[in-house]
Amino acid sequence: MGATDAFPESAAQSGAGPTHPGGLLDVLGVAAVMLDAKGRITLWSPQAEELFGWTAEEALGRSAVRLLVPPEHVDLVLRLFAEVMSGGESWAGVFPVRHKDGSTRLVEFRNMRLQDEHGAAYALGIATDQAVLREVERDLALSVRLVAQSPIGLAVLDADLRFVMVNPALERINDLSAEQHIGRHVRDALSFLETDTIEERMRSVLATGRPLLDQFSVGPTATHPDADQAWSVSYYRLEDANGRVLGVATSVVDVTEQHRAATEAARARRRLAVIADASATVGTTLDVGRTAQELADVIVPELADLAAVDVLDAVLDGRRPGARGGPARFRALAVAAAGETPAVGAADPTGQLAAYETERLITRCVTEARPVLVGEVGPEERRHIAADAQGAELLREAGLHSYLAVPLIARGEVLGALSLYRTDNPLSFDEDDAVLAVELAARAAVCIDNARSYQSERRTALTLQRHLMNHRPPRPTTMDIAYRYQPAQAASEVGGDWFDVIPVAGDKTALVVGDVMGSGINAAATMGQLRTTTRALADLDLAPAEVLDHLDHIAGGLDPAFATCLYAVHDPHREECRIAVAGHLPPVVVRPGGPPELLDLPTGAPLGVGGVAFEQTTVPLRAGDQLVLYTDGLIETRDQAIDTRLDLLLGLLAEPERPLEELCDRLLGELRHGNDHDDVALLIARVRDPDG
Repeated sequence: MGATDAFPESAAQSGAGPTHPGGLLDVLGVAAVMLDAKGRITLWSPQAEELFGWTAEEALGRSAVRLLVPPEHVDLVLRLFAEVMSGGESWAGVFPVRHKDGSTRLVEFRNMRLQDEHGAAYALGIATDQAVLREVERDLALSVRLVAQSPIGLAVLDADLRFVMVNPALERINDLSAEQHIGRHVRDALSFLETDTIEERMRSVLATGRPLLDQFSVGPTATHPDADQAWSVSYYRLEDANGRVLGVATSVVDVTEQHRAATEAARARRRLAVIADASATVGTTLDVGRTAQELADVIVPELADLAAVDVLDAVLDGRRPGARGGPARFRALAVAAAGETPAVGAADPTGQLAAYETERLITRCVTEARPVLVGEVGPEERRHIAADAQGAELLREAGLHSYLAVPLIARGEVLGALSLYRTDNPLSFDEDDAVLAVELAARAAVCIDNARSYQSERRTALTLQRHLMNHRPPRPTTMDIAYRYQPAQAASEVGGDWFDVIPVAGDKTALVVGDVMGSGINAAATMGQLRTTTRALADLDLAPAEVLDHLDHIAGGLDPAFATCLYAVHDPHREECRIAVAGHLPPVVVRPGGPPELLDLPTGAPLGVGGVAFEQTTVPLRAGDQLVLYTDGLIETRDQAIDTRLDLLLGLLAEPERPLEELCDRLLGELRHGNDHDDVALLIARVRDPDG
């Protein structure tokens, strides 16, 4: 349907053919009555019957005055009728008319004189109920004022999507006058917007009649092409009283402030999410390189397209950084990029040691201990960001347009710097970005400093532990032995586990496994003292429970004071093993042809608690039987229940028999992971067949 179908008045003006009638006359219920020169009714429309109550049969031929006019108004009506018939002047006004039901109604009249080809005169009266007319007039006036004074932008478009009406609010929203809208298509008047989408929505509403409400849109205006505005737009189809489609109406609400507030709130939420993510993911291990990579990964791509972490070489060596000023020696620890970009080639390869000149921005960031922000990067800035001319060219190819470097500061000491690059993100770094980067760098710097300290402690603890366990356990004559010790991957958790195999008088063999509660150098030292004491007590051929009693007394004076321990003595002549436990996990017995059995032993209290008696249990242990001792580092994890892990251990031990060394590797390979946070000691003893 074209514009002329929607608005018939334009068709009449353009000389088009007949169109469908409008609905306004139907709403008004306009009645037509014709009188001859004597005042008799000669024509009576159906609307007259509806308005006055009389049928055509009842009204035609009768005097209109006597039929419709109350007695008190007869003289006035006759005078007005005579004026119309004699002078040809029309008359309009409101007059009370008598209805058939006896009531009196106010009717709006338009009276005029007509003449036929014979010269006969007639009076034509056009009438409508005054109340209905006033209601329509009031509604129209209210509608016009409502549209004109509405703070919401309103427009009406015809079926060809040409503007027919816009209100002042929409003129302000679009930065276009009404004259710049009226008669123009959407695509022409609003060429600065995505008109294809707008027209698609309007045509859908015209075709289906289903309104589209609160369609969010962002774009420029005619006079401000560089500043996006935001609108909430609704579309609905306009129809007349007969259901004829007139066009489409649209309402536009300027929600720019709300959009900007929501955008800023979303940006703040994203920044908080980055901080929360950093808190959860940076510093998961006590490894300096891993921590640096975690920092770079959490920043890309939310804050930067490329991130690099460089630490002062003196810091990694455990030395204090030199005096500020002059070139600085850095070691590249991590690089992360949002995608393939030449800018990666401008960053130093991970692990590489390089001297950065004083002119470089990263050197300035470290020496001055403050962020360096370059909102718009030019050729001069690129030379001070890159290490050399080749790196500067790679940054140009990558489209680097903004750069930010922030120092890594922990406990008042500058450890290095975090460098951020924007290539694909069109926005330049701003002060808010700098604040966020400083916050992330500060959190990561503490983790890096902790990792640096813990790695130093780890080296010391491992050295002490190796020194305390520097001899291989003796090979008993009655048992085959295999063992493994693996330190924790986390630096601060090294040092507490031990095992031992000790010959005892009478061909007996003592098997020991223990775990000092705590970690680090102190735990290693406590372990060494307990291990030495255990070997001395074993020489006395004491019962296992007595050995634990003595160890408990000694542990009470150590720091840390608590440890778990399992002490077992195998007697080949009695074909039995006496076992006492001090808070340790139970051993597993594997007998030829049978399923592995987790021994049910009295748990006992850990060493160092004091005042708790230990019990010992005697279990058969014959030729071919295996006794598997271990510390909790073998089976305890943070994501699985202990019972699940014990079942996994029993399942591995139920596999076909294999050499003990191979069995140790099998257990460690299946039960241990590279990032486990606890030591593990594993000892497997198999009773030899004396006749084998």
